Amino acid sequence: MNARTLDTWIATHAAHQRSKIALHACGQSWTYAALHTWVERLASGLSTTVQRGDRIAYLGHNAAHQIALLFAVAKLGAIVVPMNWRLSPSELSYVLKNAAPRLLVYGPDCAEMALQITGDTPCVAEADLPLGDRHTNSQAQLSDPFLIVYTSGTTGRPKGAVLTQEAVLWNALNALHAQDLTPEDHILNVLPLFHVGGINIQVMPTFFAGGSVTLHKGFDPVATLDALQKDGITTTVCVPTMMRALMGLSDWSNATFPAMRLMNTGSTDVPVDILEAVNARGLPMVQVYGATETGPIATYQRAAEASATIGSIGRAAAHADIRIARPDGSVCDLDEPGELWLKGPNLFTEYWKNPQATKDAFHDGWFKTGDVARKDAAGLYWFVSRLTHVIISGGENIYPAEIERILAALPGLGTVAVVGRPDDRWGEVPVVVAERCDDLNKAQILAACENELARYKRP
Repeated sequence: MNARTLDTWIATHAAHQRSKIALHACGQSWTYAALHTWVERLASGLSTTVQRGDRIAYLGHNAAHQIALLFAVAKLGAIVVPMNWRLSPSELSYVLKNAAPRLLVYGPDCAEMALQITGDTPCVAEADLPLGDRHTNSQAQLSDPFLIVYTSGTTGRPKGAVLTQEAVLWNALNALHAQDLTPEDHILNVLPLFHVGGINIQVMPTFFAGGSVTLHKGFDPVATLDALQKDGITTTVCVPTMMRALMGLSDWSNATFPAMRLMNTGSTDVPVDILEAVNARGLPMVQVYGATETGPIATYQRAAEASATIGSIGRAAAHADIRIARPDGSVCDLDEPGELWLKGPNLFTEYWKNPQATKDAFHDGWFKTGDVARKDAAGLYWFVSRLTHVIISGGENIYPAEIERILAALPGLGTVAVVGRPDDRWGEVPVVVAERCDDLNKAQILAACENELARYKRP
């Protein structure tokens, strides 16, 4: 067994704290010993058909099976492709074809969708995954690709960012420093596990630290508020849309969080009023900044600075370098806005099967985020704007090119553009601006998007 691969995190804690609860999900709990046994048996069962470097796609709502699958796949040196169940069949089919997985695993809520898109890819329900009884010798290495996470594409097609096991390890180290995670922590995850934010801001780092993870199937404001008050949760991550929903509950103003020591937020330019409202209750709310390509943790505030630096995206992660760059690559002066560039072992290695996009994303080893920021005299970074045209709606990225590509195929439609419009609930929503045409009306233009785009992307 390679002592450094991600599956050994569970094995180590199973040896040192066998009876410690590792995971709560859907009314069930697993100790580290039980989770380790599950991971080992799952790796054994999959090893007859899955080889090192093979892809395994997962389509489903948050579930314990996905956690076990992540660590079993790590042991085999294979690659997990988390699929966004919010996408349309057309979008999911593209991801499936691009990733070419050996197996598509689906959760019970996504069975119909999985069978619709699977094509020639073998398909299995998560409950029917094979469990073996023999020991599986791991040939995996820390340098092996581990995740292919698809991001919305600036050119109209999603790109698969490849993160190695090593990148996930270094991201976990960044997360531990950002949040002071220890074995005593009990995190609540309501973010979807098809994003790196859901997988890597708290879930994987907590397993690295030996803490406990409570996994909700999805975000429900009432259930989330209840868990934060009653389940001994010490920290969680909520994007601004989620925070608006929580703060809109009648019970929010009187809620108490006896075990909570901080909250995390990010994914977009976080409204200051949210940060002020949470910090005013004596609960530090810290911002985490990053992208799929950065693992995602690139900068963060820490709890001690949260209330004094509201609005900042914090300082460089412990294991990341940052440059605020001019277009020619030279370093900006203090408080001069420039593009935020990153270097570090937490970065992705490539876009899957897309060498040109990979080449375009880097400059002398620096990843160009497409975001504009500035650095002040205190060493704090402040988000300014985006170079790339991206709409962020409810924490989800929407690139206008995705929508424009579909509309461009409509016969009779003239010049068309998609822009973002501010929205109180979602932050932004996409809007179509089109030349008036004799043969097409508004309803027909919008209808063209229904079968091709996820609901949250529809203008």
